[in-house]
Amino acid sequence: MTPPRTSAAVAPTAEEQAAVAAVPLQIVAAWQRHDADAFADVFTPDGTMILPGLYRSGRDEIRDFMATAFAGPYQGTQVTGEPFHLTFLGADTALLLTKGGVLAPGAETVAEDQQIRASWLLTKRDGRWLLAAYQNTPAH
Repeated sequence: MTPPRTSAAVAPTAEEQAAVAAVPLQIVAAWQRHDADAFADVFTPDGTMILPGLYRSGRDEIRDFMATAFAGPYQGTQVTGEPFHLTFLGADTALLLTKGGVLAPGAETVAEDQQIRASWLLTKRDGRWLLAAYQNTPAH
C-alpha cells in the first residue's frame, strides 16, 4: 500500500498515522469474511454510513444492512481501498480519503464504472481509532 499523503492541524506520530490508515484494512478483512458484526464494530456506536442512495446510523443499522447485503447483492464480492490522503484535525480526530470499490466475484480489479472515492471521519476512543462517519461516491 502506498502511504497516504498527510497534512495535519496537529503533528501526529508515525504510529498514529499507521493506526488510522489501517482502519480500511479492518473493513476489507470483515468484508472478506462477510462478517457484518466485525464490519459494524469498526464504527462508533453512533457512527454513520452514507452510500449512494443509502443512509444508515448506528452500529445496529449498519450491521443489519451489511448482513442483508452479504447474503444478497454483495454475496461473493470483495472490497478494496487504498488511502491517498490523511489529515489529522486534532489529537483524536482524523479524516482519511481512499479510492477503491467493490470487486465482483472472481475479479482482481474494480470495474471502472464501480470505482469510488470515500471519506472516513475517524475518532480515537479508549485508545482505538473508530469510524464516526463514512461516505462514498462514484469516482467517475
